Amino acid sequence: MGLIQRAIEQRGIPTVSVTVAPDVSAAVKVPRAIFVPWPMGHHFGVPFHTQMQRRVILAALALLQSATVSGTIEKLAIPWLQVRREAKLLSEQGKRL
Repeated sequence: MGLIQRAIEQRGIPTVSVTVAPDVSAAVKVPRAIFVPWPMGHHFGVPFHTQMQRRVILAALALLQSATVSGTIEKLAIPWLQVRREAKLLSEQGKRL
């Protein structure tokens, strides 16, 4: 992803990635990334949990504004257990995630 991000940024478009592997993101030197400490493949939480997906996107957009140096990787401090708990609660309330 780092190569693609850098090519896009060279054209004047800022980028941010969402990663579950900050070591890999650091190794490929992404310009900016949000690290979500969740399982591989769950970059935006569980399917249909739109509130959590929105939180991830807003955090990524905030990083676009706040990052001052290339290579910034910021952790989104929401544990996976909380993501699953919120999804289960919404499901029990009869709301479609």
